[in-house]
Amino acid sequence: MEKYEQIAFQIISNVGMAKSTFMEAISKSKEGNYTDADNLLKEGNQYLIDGHKVHKDLIQEEAKGESIPMNLLLVHAEDQLMSSEIIKEMAKELIYIHKHYKNN
Repeated sequence: MEKYEQIAFQIISNVGMAKSTFMEAISKSKEGNYTDADNLLKEGNQYLIDGHKVHKDLIQEEAKGESIPMNLLLVHAEDQLMSSEIIKEMAKELIYIHKHYKNN
């Protein structure tokens, strides 16, 4: 497998796990299990950080003058990274709402 395909798959794998974990956190908060929800947010955030590290390394390579070939797989990885960030923020808000308004 080509170097940049492997990098794209590393990003996709990490942020895919992040998104799944954030969605699970929302479900746990909906059930009233806020401790698990908070722990899942932390776990998902670590996956997201791992995806960002791979992404950062790629940006640094380009900054050093290495030509990074853009292809659909890398574009998909970038899209997944950004959507994971959005899902993280939405998960945090939904968990907050469940914690503070569920019993009112």
